[in-house]
Amino acid sequence: MNIRVHIPTAFRRFTREQPVLLCDAADLAGLLAALQEKFPELAARLRDEQGQLRRFVNVYVNEEDIRFLGGATYRFAENDEVMLLPSIAGG
Repeated sequence: MNIRVHIPTAFRRFTREQPVLLCDAADLAGLLAALQEKFPELAARLRDEQGQLRRFVNVYVNEEDIRFLGGATYRFAENDEVMLLPSIAGG
């Protein structure tokens, strides 16, 4: 199964400037593991010390927040479009 993972500009320096990655992960845990294997520096920005998705990272699947799709239990479907978005604070 192929999913497309869109990498925002803030994270591209950790993916050799690649804006989109193809992945065959079945779920969020598999996606994070695949990204950690291929891009260890990116993984440190996505996962906390317990290996969980960091609070400031939002994951969207086909423009829907993954939290409303079941969160970590959501199973990706063929050709899903996944976007990793860091929360940006400012004033």
